[in-house]
Amino acid sequence: MELHFEELLGKITDFMKAEANTETVVGKQFELGEFKCVPVIKVGMGFGSGGGEGTEAKSKKGQGMGAGAGVGIEPIGFLVTKGDQISFLEAGKTHGLAAAFEKVPDLIEKITRNRKAEETVA
Repeated sequence: MELHFEELLGKITDFMKAEANTETVVGKQFELGEFKCVPVIKVGMGFGSGGGEGTEAKSKKGQGMGAGAGVGIEPIGFLVTKGDQISFLEAGKTHGLAAAFEKVPDLIEKITRNRKAEETVA
């Protein structure tokens, strides 16, 4: 039995590239009024493999192999833009994405206040 670790690693990496993205974990970019919201995730990956073979005294041969991979994906927040302004809304560790959505109205109000203040000064 021939071991093809490079081929196996390539297949695992291709799978992770296809699956470990914001669209499969959180969703696509969306618009909320004048705001564009882009989800942001953190991805961690680990790989391991091993193999070996041996021979017993009576010419019995054996070999074995194993491979494994793990991935951890965590939504961490949203990049929110309006015009030329950009902000990052962090998803709270205790509340997940719900915390980010709870902050959107506050962000809208803050940007509106800043814009009105700029218009008053100008």
